[in-house]
Amino acid sequence: MSALPTASRAAVLRKFKEPLAIEEVPIPAEIEPGAALVRIEACSICGTDVHLWQGSLSLKVNLPVIIGHEMVGRVMTVGSGVDRDSVGNELRVGNRILYTHTACGKCYFCTTARKPTLCDNRRAYMYENMERYPYLLGGFSEYGYVMPDAGRIRVPDGVSSELASLSSCALRSVMNALSQVGAIEPSDVVVIQGAGPLGLLAAANVRVRGACKVIVIGSPASRLQLAAEFGADLCIPVDTTTPAERLEQVLAVTSGRGADIVMEFTGVPAAFTEGLQLARKGGRYLVVGQLGEGKFEFQPSLIVKKNLTIFGSFSGDARSYSLALEFINAQQHNFPFEKMITGRYKLDDVNVAMERMKNFQEIKPVILV
Repeated sequence: MSALPTASRAAVLRKFKEPLAIEEVPIPAEIEPGAALVRIEACSICGTDVHLWQGSLSLKVNLPVIIGHEMVGRVMTVGSGVDRDSVGNELRVGNRILYTHTACGKCYFCTTARKPTLCDNRRAYMYENMERYPYLLGGFSEYGYVMPDAGRIRVPDGVSSELASLSSCALRSVMNALSQVGAIEPSDVVVIQGAGPLGLLAAANVRVRGACKVIVIGSPASRLQLAAEFGADLCIPVDTTTPAERLEQVLAVTSGRGADIVMEFTGVPAAFTEGLQLARKGGRYLVVGQLGEGKFEFQPSLIVKKNLTIFGSFSGDARSYSLALEFINAQQHNFPFEKMITGRYKLDDVNVAMERMKNFQEIKPVILV
């Protein structure tokens, strides 16, 4: 520990909508049992980072915070009792890891419900005050603190830190969501709402799982072109079509029935109502993108008359992180994941990267610390 600096440069948000400031944040002098300190190598930017920065999330944020939650870190030192990751791999100083938000393992949702992402005592990176121990609970930082109750997954040697960072939120959210929606049959037509990082990764997953046809609805055209490379059979531009026209196209390729499964990854409230229309009778609707405070009216009777099954999926646990790394390790030569990394920035340029993400000029920029 003596060889480490006493402070870490980090991007701090003190007031919503204001630029992030690069500040010196203390490095904890002591590492708790079960915890670890990592040197962050990469942290990609998520749409949630932008929403938090703008103050539009429907989640509690205890300012000031270090933004960023898609980080890959190299283990520098560990507390007592740390010798394995969350899936049993040997873990040593020098290994790269992804690390999860915490789950206590003792509450109703961790045990009886078996939904650790809903833990009553959950602590989440980039939401907690950086002026309190252990300080380094965000990804846009030179160093990061892995809390004792956080899961941690060792990154395979064959996966770059950039792609591992991509796996740590976007892909793990997709893996968690698909684990809940159930099996995808060879006869299933799947509609994916959204051509952002989650939508693209969902298209690849659905293709690998054997869907009959994959349809992606989104914009701009450049992202739809990429969606085709990620497995989409049909790409429908949302900016030059109406909801009625999009429904017509889906009905045309499903013998008038509608999609067997619809997946929402847009974050646009109006997309929810459209998704109900796109699903066939008896279909499944998976909702992942709706974390903002926006509202939109819809007709509840559609759910009843069509006998729809609706799933909400939030975040992902250690299993989802592990599945994400396994998927990207196995499929990185079959899909152009590198094309999703559209910009590489230094920590000092974090505000440029955030503005570009806010203005949809980037798919997945990454901060290389």
